[in-house]
Amino acid sequence: MDWKSGNDTILAFNELIQEKKYAPYQGKLKVGVDLGTANIVVAVVDENNRPVAGAMQGAHVVRDGIVVDYIGAVGIVKGLIRQIEEMMGIDLYDAPGATAIPPGIIEGNTKIIANVVESCDIRVTNVVDEPTAAATVLGIQNGAVVDVGGGTTGISIIDHGNVVFTADEPTGGTHMSLVLAGAYHISFDEAEHMKIYDDESKVFPVVKPTVEKMASIVHRFIQGYDVDTIYVVGGACEFTKFESVFEREIGIKTVKPVEPLLVTPLGIAFNAKV
Repeated sequence: MDWKSGNDTILAFNELIQEKKYAPYQGKLKVGVDLGTANIVVAVVDENNRPVAGAMQGAHVVRDGIVVDYIGAVGIVKGLIRQIEEMMGIDLYDAPGATAIPPGIIEGNTKIIANVVESCDIRVTNVVDEPTAAATVLGIQNGAVVDVGGGTTGISIIDHGNVVFTADEPTGGTHMSLVLAGAYHISFDEAEHMKIYDDESKVFPVVKPTVEKMASIVHRFIQGYDVDTIYVVGGACEFTKFESVFEREIGIKTVKPVEPLLVTPLGIAFNAKV
């Protein structure tokens, strides 16, 4: 997998979700579950890591990699899996699966996240950190992969295909919404809606300082490492000017794949072990 084929794969996965359809597949299926702060995404791929099906739902049952509503999380994941099963006419019971965590999450919280997926009758064979999952899809061998989620900014530095550093720090899409809510004197939920659906020219100037803070976090983490490219993924980086702010603040080329929200969920499924 390289950058171009990775982007093509992401686009194919997005089409499956948007059109609520599935693709032909070969061999056993693998399931990836991304328990995000703002969205939960289930990805299904075949043994050759071709996207087969997917489903997603907005949710607030996880905060900064910590499950704050266990029953709610299980209910949403079960519902998404059932949706895929009914569409495909199959049973994913005991299918090999994977999930992911932000870098730096303690072992107890990792176990709880895996338990959510296991409670949905998916056999967890791997737990990977989110930026590393994204790197798998995009074929990144060198550079820094930054996953900007709802609650945190996580980073993996990759050198010749090996992860040499991971870290995570609070500041993400939730913080953007809080800033919007304060600036426009609206509720958090209204700010979330505004962030996603309103004109970017109205939203981005307000959240830009938050993006600059994310960039400063990344800049601090990469000190001492030979990083020539930064790859940003995650739903919070979907603004068209996001990567240009990073480039200006850090001074390093910054690129973003298509549909950045879907990169990590797809990479999680890639990392399930058959």
